[in-house]
Formats: sequence, structure tokens, C-alpha cells
Amino acid sequence: MSMNDASVVRYRIDASRSRFVVQGEAEGMLSMFGHDPVIAVCGFGGDVRCDPDTLASASLLMLVQADSLAVVNKVSDKDKREMERGMRQDVLEIARYPEIVFMSTQVSANRTAEAQYQARINGNLSLHGVTRAQQINAQITVDGSGLLRARGEFPLRQSDYNIKPVSAVGGTLRMKDELRLSFDIGAIADFGLRNAD
Repeated sequence: MSMNDASVVRYRIDASRSRFVVQGEAEGMLSMFGHDPVIAVCGFGGDVRCDPDTLASASLLMLVQADSLAVVNKVSDKDKREMERGMRQDVLEIARYPEIVFMSTQVSANRTAEAQYQARINGNLSLHGVTRAQQINAQITVDGSGLLRARGEFPLRQSDYNIKPVSAVGGTLRMKDELRLSFDIGAIADFGLRNAD
């Protein structure tokens, strides 16, 4: 992609306009009580570059702060603290791997309606010291006010990234290997930010 292409616009990911959730599936004794962990990703940013009229020359860079993941289930404060401690220290090892990075290598998009696209984003996900190819499918909407929105979900196996699934509450609650990540990401065009000043 040529950055000299006047049709390419940079959109900055805005976490305050976004929702990014990790859904785990419990196993072990507490799984029968419906304690499937739901984890919100709170600290992230990055940018999208594309031609807003066609999504041509598109690219995505997304950065997630590993210590920003928070359990949002209705569990006791004690269990929540234990689950978050285990997730951050034992599973993600945030002291060694503070950032999670996704960088696209190829984006293809088909227009499905006015200003709406179905996109396939291929790229590399760096997590827990391991980088692997990852494909993400997303529904993308670009409106005239300079807002780009991407929605979708994708699976992720923790074992692919040398991650041992979290165990908490005295070992009675464990997570299965595969997680489902769902997202509703909002990004604002640079020209929109300038107009707002």
C-alpha cells in the first residue's frame, strides 16, 4: 500500500467506542453452574488504513495491553481477584509479555450494501511470546462522518500460544483450550478528529 495514495484514510481505534470480549468455556466442578468466564479487553488501540469508498489498500494494526483484561462475570470479589491474578500472572505472564499485537498482512473485502463490507483479514497475532497467522472475518461499516465500525468474532486456541488455560477457585474452575473473541470496534478518521478540534 502506498501512503501517498490520497484516497487512503487513517482511522484511529477508539476503545471508548468499542467492545472487545473474550468468552471462555468452563470445565471442572463449577462448569455445571454456568460459570463460563467472560473477560473484557479494556486497554487497546491502533489504526486502520483504507480507502473508505472501497476498502482498497486496507491494513490493520491493533495493540492490546495484557494487564487490561478484566473478568466481568457476576462472581464474588474474592473469586474475581483470584481469576484475574491467575490470568495476568500465571496465564498471560504480563511482566514478560505486556503487549498483544495483531498486524494484518492481507485484507480482502466484498461490498454487501451501501458503505457496508464483509472483510477477511489475514495477519499475524503476537501473544505470550509466540507469533502465529490468524484470520479474522468482520462486517465493516464506513459512514460519512468519519466513523469506521468492525464487528465479528473468531476462535483462538490458548495452546497455540504456549498458554496453559487458567485454573481458579482452588482448581474447581478451569477453562477449555479454545476461546471465542468477539469485537465491535469503532475507529475515527484523522480528518474527523481535526474537524472536531
